[in-house]
Amino acid sequence: MIKEVLAEFREFAVKGNVIDMAVGIIIGGAFSPIVKSLVDDIIMPPIGMILGNVDFSNLYIPINNFDKKFSTLAEAQAAGVVTINYGAFINTLVTFIIVSMAVFMLVKAINKLKAEKKVEEPVVDVAPTTKECPYCCSEIKINAKKCAFCGSDVQ
Repeated sequence: MIKEVLAEFREFAVKGNVIDMAVGIIIGGAFSPIVKSLVDDIIMPPIGMILGNVDFSNLYIPINNFDKKFSTLAEAQAAGVVTINYGAFINTLVTFIIVSMAVFMLVKAINKLKAEKKVEEPVVDVAPTTKECPYCCSEIKINAKKCAFCGSDVQ
């Protein structure tokens, strides 16, 4: 029983779709820090500067301890203030949009390649299996000696 389950699992694990999915997950995991750095270090600083020197990573709303003011999110959290970190959410949202666009472009390119591949496939000629009777113009089998419709001898 255990051998059957292991054999079935092995068959499942080596199927192309499972391996493709695993490769996709690994590449996605490697791609994620690059996109996060792109958003946090390249895209958001100029946007923050345009909006009046706003550092999105430090945008938060305190839920308690309203009487104290903190200059950074880290200071507020170190003081035990419960916060809603909407700046981090904005960064995550921009990261999601960039990853979504990258995946969309990748899928679009793959679909284009698949469509081109289908066009390039050669057309295979299939030998005819029927012929036309010269007397009554009916369609008969290619190796017929007599027409089934008019009874004429056919070469």
